[in-house]
Amino acid sequence: MRVVTWNLWWRFGPWADRREAILAVLRELAPDVVGLQEVWAVDGGENLAASLARDLGLHWDWSPSPAPERWQRRIGDDTVGVGTAVLSRWPVVERAVLRLPAPSELDDGRLASYARLDAPGHRIPFFTVHLTSGGGPAGAVRREQAAALAGFVTAHRHGTAHPPVVTGDFNARPEAPEVRLLRAGGLRDAWDHAAPGAPSGTWDTANPYVAHADGEPSVRIDYVHVGPPGPGGLGRVLAVRRAGAGPVDGVWPSDHAAVVADLAADGTAPAPASGPGTPGW
Repeated sequence: MRVVTWNLWWRFGPWADRREAILAVLRELAPDVVGLQEVWAVDGGENLAASLARDLGLHWDWSPSPAPERWQRRIGDDTVGVGTAVLSRWPVVERAVLRLPAPSELDDGRLASYARLDAPGHRIPFFTVHLTSGGGPAGAVRREQAAALAGFVTAHRHGTAHPPVVTGDFNARPEAPEVRLLRAGGLRDAWDHAAPGAPSGTWDTANPYVAHADGEPSVRIDYVHVGPPGPGGLGRVLAVRRAGAGPVDGVWPSDHAAVVADLAADGTAPAPASGPGTPGW
């Protein structure tokens, strides 16, 4: 099973051209399930999640932000919404949305979305999230949001042997407390199974949309987390890498690179042959 997480940079930059580049990358990846952040929808017009799902032949679920005003002011258009979305090869049979906690001065309506996917053999509890960005006090807000996310996952992971899959833009480095909090709760960072030395920066200063970040190194702030494998290794991480980390026909798809993780779908896949992952996981 191929899982992708990707922040699509909303309606910033050359968004119409970027939409085609995003589609090209996803079409090449042929994912089974995708968690998307900063997805746009126009009042009475196109919903990016819906149009990508249509072109890729996938099911979709969209969770609009309840407070998009700060986003809208940045582009001067109050007809465009923002939110999170799930694209899936299988139908969504259950869904829920969590508005993440934030003080009023930092609250721009960020969400965690849950979709239970009717995959063959085992239903999959799948989540995607977009934590608050920024430094200083935003770090404490992200820790509170990560704690809320952990509770949200616990509440919806029942009734299936498949481990929960949690994707998203955490706006935090792997060593940050908000990311460590999920590991302490039993979720594992799929990147542990990346090839040694593989490029990891999903916020990459080689990207021209990120070039304004003077002096900042490329960092990984986007994640696929997976719970402990089910019977026979069901949901075991087999491989992980970046995607969308360069231009498509001269157009960079987003200011973030995607993360792609391949998971064992039937509980019979062997452990990865190489990589620094935890034995037995």
